[in-house]
Amino acid sequence: MKVRSRLATAAVAATVAAALLYAGTADAATLFNDDFNDGNSAGWTTSGGTWSVTADGTPVLRQAGTSSDARARAGSTAWANYTVTARVKLTAVNGANRFAALLARAQSNTSYYYLALRTNHTVELKKLVGGSSTTLASAAVTVTTGSWYTLSLTVSGTSLQGSVNGGASVSATDAQFATGQIGVATYNAAANFDDVLVAAAGGPSPSPSASGIPSASPRPSSSPSASPSPSASPSPSGPPPNPPGPGQPDGFATVAGYGQATTTGGAGGPTVTVDTTEEFLDYIARTGPYTIQVSGTITLPTGTSDGMHNVTSDKTIVGLGSTARLVGGGLNIGLPISDAVTAPPANAVHNVIIRNLSISGASDDLINVQMFSHHIWIDHNDLSDGGDGALDIKRGSDLLTVSWNRFHDHDKTTLVGHDDANGAQDTGRLRVTYHHNFFDRSDQRNPRVRFSPLVHVYNNYYFDNSYGIASTNESGLFVEGNYFFSVNNPGRVEFSGPLGRMVERNNILVECNHPIEVRGTVTDPATYYPYTVDDPATVPAIVPAGAGVGKI
Repeated sequence: MKVRSRLATAAVAATVAAALLYAGTADAATLFNDDFNDGNSAGWTTSGGTWSVTADGTPVLRQAGTSSDARARAGSTAWANYTVTARVKLTAVNGANRFAALLARAQSNTSYYYLALRTNHTVELKKLVGGSSTTLASAAVTVTTGSWYTLSLTVSGTSLQGSVNGGASVSATDAQFATGQIGVATYNAAANFDDVLVAAAGGPSPSPSASGIPSASPRPSSSPSASPSPSASPSPSGPPPNPPGPGQPDGFATVAGYGQATTTGGAGGPTVTVDTTEEFLDYIARTGPYTIQVSGTITLPTGTSDGMHNVTSDKTIVGLGSTARLVGGGLNIGLPISDAVTAPPANAVHNVIIRNLSISGASDDLINVQMFSHHIWIDHNDLSDGGDGALDIKRGSDLLTVSWNRFHDHDKTTLVGHDDANGAQDTGRLRVTYHHNFFDRSDQRNPRVRFSPLVHVYNNYYFDNSYGIASTNESGLFVEGNYFFSVNNPGRVEFSGPLGRMVERNNILVECNHPIEVRGTVTDPATYYPYTVDDPATVPAIVPAGAGVGKI
């Protein structure tokens, strides 16, 4: 069959980032990005310590001295509202209570805001003014020399927000510095730094509130929804930007991290239409961005891979019309499994979009995401009758959105974190947004979560399931605006394995045998991205009408 090719329109890139920032827009434009893979630290100004670019699996910026303060700064002194993220590893310390830190709004080597990861097992949000430090907020976090941690520091107006691995969170309000550079620093410690990313943030505004609990016949959730917003820390003040429009990714797939500002799939590369197995397998395995349009039914062979076929980075795979189908096999997004790899490798699969496809009949998973894959958007698909999971997300994968899919005729639907013993790869990662999915008699694991600091589950329709959601291994589940009909256990923390955490608000339960179990606190998702919750009373109408194929 013919393969039709055309060049897709390239996205507007970083040349407009500064204009977007100063105009006060909400776009998360990338202002700065350095993974040091070019072997140098050009653009950085250092003070104190011994700085170099060296190998730690991949090239990193290393500060090797432990006898004094050391700092490295980069970027513009005019940057105002932004999020700076970096991976940080303490490698050696000289004394007690030492730290490595991430800097924002740096005026000089002695004046800035900073997020310090300390060896006394705390993370501190601080400011340094003329060399004198003030602690603005702190939280407990386990800190181990030789382990990587992802630090994130957001400055927006007078609102300051910091986090470690997307979990332990600190926040404060302060007006000392309005603009300034970013940077990294150490105090009597040696450390490695990698994957530094600066993304523009909008100005301050209130986090979105959920719709009011509906009246009339449906029975609202009996869990304590009316309590104050149960986040682990306050959401940023002021109104967040509006959620993305139709046809655009949202949720965690749009959160900057790992050197990627958002999820764009194959944008900027050729668009091809395929209608044979050979064409399809050829294009999903190619290097570089492609938009691959699937026409009709494609049968995936079992071969030597149990029917799982690898998708490489920077791909959009989208069905044409309502009849595009993959049958007999599944899609694998991720590198081969290795227990020895406990930090994101430089070649992790990333930036993949799968939309408008019916996938069924695989002997293994329908879609599998593994080995630190990130920035994945699974949207408007019909997933059924797989041999194992319909959609499994595991082994350190992070920053995914699963939206407007129909799951049906399937038992173990969607797993986040595959094993109770896999904390080394999973802790602090596996952040996923599930919204407007139709769990249509999909029996269990809708989803079942381990280790994730935050999985956001909102406006999904659960219809006739044995259980809906399960949280274990101290995962944080934020569950809001969903509609559960005839679900034996809508939400569980008393489940197999160690307990998880679950916060719920404004859900509707009809003909359910148990309430949603709640435990602990969970960070409000509005800390990470803007979103709007539909009135849960409308979910049984809008979700079946909009979920699945042929709806985009």
